Amino acid sequence: MKSYQKLTAAQPAACRVEEEGAAPVPSGRGKLAPWWVGSGLLVAAVLLSTITVWVLRQVSGGWLGPTAPPKCLVVPESRRFDCYPERRVVVTQELCESRGCCFIQSPPLAEGKQGVPWCFYPPDFPSYTLESLNQTALGMVGLLVRREKAYYPRDIGKLRLDVEFETDTRLHIKITDAANPRYEVPLDVPRVMKRAENPIYSLNFSWDPFGVVLQRKATGTVLLNTTVAPLIFADQFLQISTSLPSKFLYGLGEHRGSLLHSLDWNTLTLWARDVSPTESFNLYGAHPFYLLMEEGGNAHGVFLLNSNAMEVALQPAPGLTWRTIGGVLDFYIFLGPDPNMVIQQYQQVIGFPAMPPIWALGFHLCRWGYGSSNGTWQTVRAMRNYQIPQDGQWNDIDYMDGYRDFTLDSQKFASLPSLVEDLHKHGQRYVMILDPGISSTSPNGSYWPFDEGLRRGLFLNTTQGQPLIGQVWPGFTAFADFSNPDTHQWWLENLQHFHAHVPFDGLWIDMNEPSNFMDGSEHGCPPGELDNPPYTPAVLGDSLSAKTVCASAKQKVSVHYNLHNLYGLMEAKATARYLSIPLPDSLGMGWDKILLRAEQEKDGDLRYGMRDAGYGMWMRDAGYRVGGGTAADCPCLPQAQDPTAFGPAARTAMKDVLLTRYSLLPFLYTLFHRAHLQGDTVARPLFFEFPRDEATWELDRQFLWGQSLLVTPVLEPGVDSVTGYVPQGTWYDFYTGSSVNSSGEMLKMSAPLEHLNLHIREGSILPTQKPGTTTEATRRNPLHLIVALSSHATAWGDLFWDDGESLDTFEKGNYSYVVFNVTQNIFTSTVLHASTEATKVTVGTLSIFGVQKPPSKVLLNGQEKPFSYLDNQVLTVSDLGMSLSQGFSLQWL
Repeated sequence: MKSYQKLTAAQPAACRVEEEGAAPVPSGRGKLAPWWVGSGLLVAAVLLSTITVWVLRQVSGGWLGPTAPPKCLVVPESRRFDCYPERRVVVTQELCESRGCCFIQSPPLAEGKQGVPWCFYPPDFPSYTLESLNQTALGMVGLLVRREKAYYPRDIGKLRLDVEFETDTRLHIKITDAANPRYEVPLDVPRVMKRAENPIYSLNFSWDPFGVVLQRKATGTVLLNTTVAPLIFADQFLQISTSLPSKFLYGLGEHRGSLLHSLDWNTLTLWARDVSPTESFNLYGAHPFYLLMEEGGNAHGVFLLNSNAMEVALQPAPGLTWRTIGGVLDFYIFLGPDPNMVIQQYQQVIGFPAMPPIWALGFHLCRWGYGSSNGTWQTVRAMRNYQIPQDGQWNDIDYMDGYRDFTLDSQKFASLPSLVEDLHKHGQRYVMILDPGISSTSPNGSYWPFDEGLRRGLFLNTTQGQPLIGQVWPGFTAFADFSNPDTHQWWLENLQHFHAHVPFDGLWIDMNEPSNFMDGSEHGCPPGELDNPPYTPAVLGDSLSAKTVCASAKQKVSVHYNLHNLYGLMEAKATARYLSIPLPDSLGMGWDKILLRAEQEKDGDLRYGMRDAGYGMWMRDAGYRVGGGTAADCPCLPQAQDPTAFGPAARTAMKDVLLTRYSLLPFLYTLFHRAHLQGDTVARPLFFEFPRDEATWELDRQFLWGQSLLVTPVLEPGVDSVTGYVPQGTWYDFYTGSSVNSSGEMLKMSAPLEHLNLHIREGSILPTQKPGTTTEATRRNPLHLIVALSSHATAWGDLFWDDGESLDTFEKGNYSYVVFNVTQNIFTSTVLHASTEATKVTVGTLSIFGVQKPPSKVLLNGQEKPFSYLDNQVLTVSDLGMSLSQGFSLQWL
């Protein structure tokens, strides 16, 4: 029924735009907002819209409210950018118009649902003007001026615009106060030395009002157009909006929901919070980055380098609004053009992931409630008795004395050192939990971590300069200030002291949002605009201090208001420093931003966890009911949920799946090497590999390991089949080698309890290994190489191999790298880099899927070799006995 002028994401004709590098235009700048297409169309749209509004008013029973000015009526509902985003406020016409905005009341929605904003920006709302724009060695620098105040306090009148054409696929745009320094995220980012020579993007500007229009040169697609709403830059309220070229937007973690975000008036809040994952709430982590798929299959990403509380409002225009309450607007845009390249370019800015020890990729067990080290030991022994793979045993806070960090319950966990010794003898590892809240109630001189931390001044302080005291598991606690380098040293000393008694191998650093059982502190939070800012994003609890510390708390680098979303990262960096200290055992890390804590699970929650596969490593802090057991087999935490607690059928199924995982460790470890080296994703959604296939863009019930292994899990209880999408091409059953030729379609697959559907993509070679019950035992077994031939009878794969333990093996050259290739019925293994570790393992078996006809003979390095050939076109050659450190060839004739 609407008769509004249809707006597109493309650059509007009436927008006064200057090409990149053009000289400033001193006069003739239009005052009409650039998303309107000329006065003639505007008048026509107003007349038509007035008639439409009258009709709608009759139909809707008057919900449109008083007649709005014509300039407001021409704004389509989907493009109404919210001028009054405050929650817990009934937006009236008076409140709205006091901000100079348009008010059109919409019909009420169901409770808890958002909809079209009643209060939105008119086309002529005042914004900044681009007063000057000059060339620099890397790009441009400009001056933005606002002559009319916006509606938030301490509006900043003059802004500096910095644009750097950093690479051909990366653009850096930064907006900050032109006169006064502001807080910026204290993390290292890459510094380029010269301007990109052939960028695949073009950047234009609207001068008055100021706006940025970014396009992809190859297609002309407008990736960003910030002229759609005014820029606001106040001391504690920064807002910028953009149109989007499609509705296919992902990222902006951490939130519980589907992989693809809804743009139906959806707001995502980023403020680290300890709460069981629930939809619409801000959760443990803050990752202000989104990836968007464009029509035709290209992709781009946008990263806002800002650690303050923020929210991202999505609307069906499609459009997006960033709102943050501090810092600066520091954007990196990554042009891909495919999703994998976008992620690589993003990680070139934020840093590539660390290479994990291979034992971290094995199966680990943990729960609160073992009760004692003997109780923990019983679980480990039961796992061994059933020969179920296990690499790591963890303990929650019940190992501590009074839940205090760096202590041991001398009664219930007296034998913990012996347990750790036993784990190490069996090639297993021990991990325990640590929290950043340090008990503050022990008698003076009796608890070194607090006494020494207090003496050195290493805790978060109140505005009065005293340690801020909150409450966590041990009772009243102080919180370590990990922004202080001196805290890193104190943390290191504590870890060394405890390791001397309990030689742990990894740390689970938890509760580092930071979590607090009270709001703010034992005395609340002081009045002021840090704890009560002019605008509070839509955080759970409606307060920045809800179940965390006061935003006004003082830290070494800045106030907690600025550093809250970095707290877990800073603790992780302090813990990582421990890695560089020589110890008998290596140290891994886990932190709450990667552990997906979900203690009240629903059937769909495993599916939601799959969204986070881009992290590379993640875990579920919960159990799932598995067929073959009973309800009592899988109760809520803290009761036992390890495989040995289930019935025989479920226990056997879990063992079989774990053995399959352990057989894939060489392939998985190589994927982590590629992630560490160049930012590849380990687990990835299907559209990352098939970006031109729009059928994959919404899929989040399947995922890929790397490019090659398609995983189709069962996500509902009590079923024996699963329907999954199989992209176009030939796929091979991982277990049998039988082929599936797909045109790109949904297929129903048998999924009995003991079977996990895995399919190998044509043209791939997967290094696998005979599985053992630990990664250490597995690594001693022969390799089994699985070749999945393409329709052209070719295939490729690789293998990264080191000792699985030492740090920086690639950087130090202490590794082997082997490339596998098949062409013209010849398999070759080529060693590109060798180390002594490769001499300790052999290639035992080669299975080739998709061999069209039975060979007459097989030659290994020219010597005839026995083989088997099955009707499903699988050729297998066993007992190869070839050292991984030596190249070889195998030919079938």
